[in-house]
Amino acid sequence: MKQRGRHRRRRQGRALRAALAGAGLSLTAAATLISTSQATVADDPGALKPLTSSARLDRLRLTEQPVPARSLARLAAAMGRPVDAGAVLDSADRTLRDADGCTAEEKESLPVEPAATRAYCWNAADAATRQWQPESVATSGDAADDGRWGTHRVILSGWSRHGGEAGSDLARVAFVDADDPDHLTYTWALLAVPVDGGRDYRGLASRVSGMVWYRDKLLVTTSGGERDALYVYDLRRIQRATVAGDAVGRVPGGWSAHGYRWVLPAVASYRPVEGSCARADTPSAQADSADDGGLAAPAGSPIAAAPCPTGLSLDRGSAPGSLVASETAPRGSGRHTRLWRYSFSTDPDRAGLLATDPAGTVTAREAYETKVDGVRGVLTRRTGASGPVWYLARAAGPDSGHGTLWRQDLRGAGATECGSSDDTRRCWGDGTGSLAYWAQTGEVWSLSGRTLFAVPLSSVERALR
Repeated sequence: MKQRGRHRRRRQGRALRAALAGAGLSLTAAATLISTSQATVADDPGALKPLTSSARLDRLRLTEQPVPARSLARLAAAMGRPVDAGAVLDSADRTLRDADGCTAEEKESLPVEPAATRAYCWNAADAATRQWQPESVATSGDAADDGRWGTHRVILSGWSRHGGEAGSDLARVAFVDADDPDHLTYTWALLAVPVDGGRDYRGLASRVSGMVWYRDKLLVTTSGGERDALYVYDLRRIQRATVAGDAVGRVPGGWSAHGYRWVLPAVASYRPVEGSCARADTPSAQADSADDGGLAAPAGSPIAAAPCPTGLSLDRGSAPGSLVASETAPRGSGRHTRLWRYSFSTDPDRAGLLATDPAGTVTAREAYETKVDGVRGVLTRRTGASGPVWYLARAAGPDSGHGTLWRQDLRGAGATECGSSDDTRRCWGDGTGSLAYWAQTGEVWSLSGRTLFAVPLSSVERALR
């Protein structure tokens, strides 16, 4: 009986999503049977719990590890003078399809409530590949006060490759020219890490589930084989590959970037002061447990020790601006999810880097704990005396193609409701993508399935009320 009920809910969900996909983006509250009430008490995660003890905050400390300037200089001398993101955008050679060009299957994963007002799908070749998965998004709305990089409006999307033909993970970034909202074009750049004193580089062997663009720096999450919590890339220091081919790094005749024209060498990383970023939900976690010094949390414990973020966003409303982070507690694990923030440096010579003490240590400004598990995206805004409001994008469960967007603060939690299934809060996308707020347009950008979309923050707030 339980199995038949699960299949019935799946059929209902597919029917609902197909109807929504056929309607495109012109979805209304009346058409989707929306109710916007608080979740039931039994399922409500309640208010955020502040983590204020020095011991809990100390666990979130990071150590900054700059790539030596001489290594970057040696790499640039061998590869040629670096360029900035504008040069990459000028070489955009692929086109995103707008909502009318997306397939019904691609639109199935879009949010039900609030409905996306813009949606784009990658070109046919990139949409068809299953080795590469889109996971994160950032915009030039975070990079500068006017929301532009130079004269361009830009969207960046981080993609991860898991276990390619050579068995290695890789990460790449789509540079999207969003100047014309009716015609978005893009091209690829490979994320890399300098090695051998700048004489070579390797691919970043990690998921990029979180990404933030602040000033001229791009900060991305790392996991699995990478021990660092974050890597930092300089968008004014992008190198051109000179040899086509699947190899990564120095090759006979020049430099290769897995077939891509551009490569970003990391300029810094941040590593947990305590523990390692091999997570309990990654294949390498068990093998790496000996390196954690006993600090990694065993299964069923409330929270892990090392700060290993999977979701990132920028809070421009704080002073100074701050990097917001969340971790992923696997669904059903019984663990609580931590949310925290680090301040960015106010030193002009350290634009886009985190604030550190003289020893190079980064300390969390504040931290919270939530009972919501399966968090993939995080966003926060300060709304006055009630303190910050946090938006948490929760991944879809095994019986649904949609996730949940929770809104939590120190007073409680809420989520939109839709449909008529057993879990009516599954109104958001499928939960694979991060969240980025473009303040200049008032839009929240995210990824759902393999679809890039935007929804006005005002629509989110109306749905939650």
